[in-house]
Amino acid sequence: MKNIIQVVTGFMLALILLLSSCSEKSETEPIDDYKALAPAHFPPVPFPDDNPYSAAKAELGRYLFYDPLLSKDGSIASCSHCMQQEASFANNKDLPSGFGGQLESRNTMPLHNVAYRENLMWDGRGTRVESNAYRSIFLPYIFGADTNVVNESLKNHSFYPEMFKKAFGENTVPSSYLASLAMATFARTLVSGNSRYDKYINGNKSALNESEIRGMELFFSDRTSCSECHSGIMFTDGDYHNTGTTSHYFDKGRYNVTNNWEDKGKFITPTLRNVEVTYPYLHTGEYWTLEEVINNYNLGGHEWFNKDTLIRPLNLNASERADLVNFLKSLTDREFLNSKKISNPFK
Repeated sequence: MKNIIQVVTGFMLALILLLSSCSEKSETEPIDDYKALAPAHFPPVPFPDDNPYSAAKAELGRYLFYDPLLSKDGSIASCSHCMQQEASFANNKDLPSGFGGQLESRNTMPLHNVAYRENLMWDGRGTRVESNAYRSIFLPYIFGADTNVVNESLKNHSFYPEMFKKAFGENTVPSSYLASLAMATFARTLVSGNSRYDKYINGNKSALNESEIRGMELFFSDRTSCSECHSGIMFTDGDYHNTGTTSHYFDKGRYNVTNNWEDKGKFITPTLRNVEVTYPYLHTGEYWTLEEVINNYNLGGHEWFNKDTLIRPLNLNASERADLVNFLKSLTDREFLNSKKISNPFK
């Protein structure tokens, strides 16, 4: 009996040691932490092999995302100047302004769920978050900074050198290039998927009211064909369409990338998640309300030689249009918009 007790006791001690070592490993080596970034009904958040996830890198990226140190004279609050949390990391201006107040030519696209996008920007010319982050530092109309000056500022900073070591290794020398990797890692953690709509499709049938449910049924119906382009869990097909939303012809959209005549006036389908707070809308930022956007689609849009065949008069009445707007507002993820984990660490 004594031998049995000793064996059992030894087994329990070994089990406790094993569990404690696993716990320590999970705290010191957060290799799989990225799996917890996405809700259960989302795919795992993808990170590139040459810039894998780590909690330390994401936290460094968060600080840099909000820090004016990366701009030429400190007048631009880094990425957050144009990408503000309350607007789902877009901003509520028709056209964003960079260093010196220079206006960009297109409306800011929201950054949430950027990890799942294959192409970036309205015309899809960007393919890597890292590249966009790096170019923003030295482009004269965005941060306008000299990367050599930024490198020195980072190396001589009071706490960034230690954060860079935790993120990239003990012998790391801070640089604007590594800063772009960290900011890209942080950007990929900006996963939004906990709206009332998400609660509804995950089994909480009281999450949407009657108007929102009617709007949802309209959205996914053949009558409107909204979900033909705004498809999947991200509410975008990732493709390019000319939807006749504008009457001007000076911005050629996807054509500027492909030089294909058929791509004139085509722009990538934007996600509709958090669309309630990402106004103004379209690549021009010319519509300030969802009602305006839906009214335009209801009328069939402006005429273009290559307007998508799905765009035609919908003949929705006022009540149906209101239901559609209400459904779109149910895609707002308030928890994401108010999360302290991704907020400005300097406040």
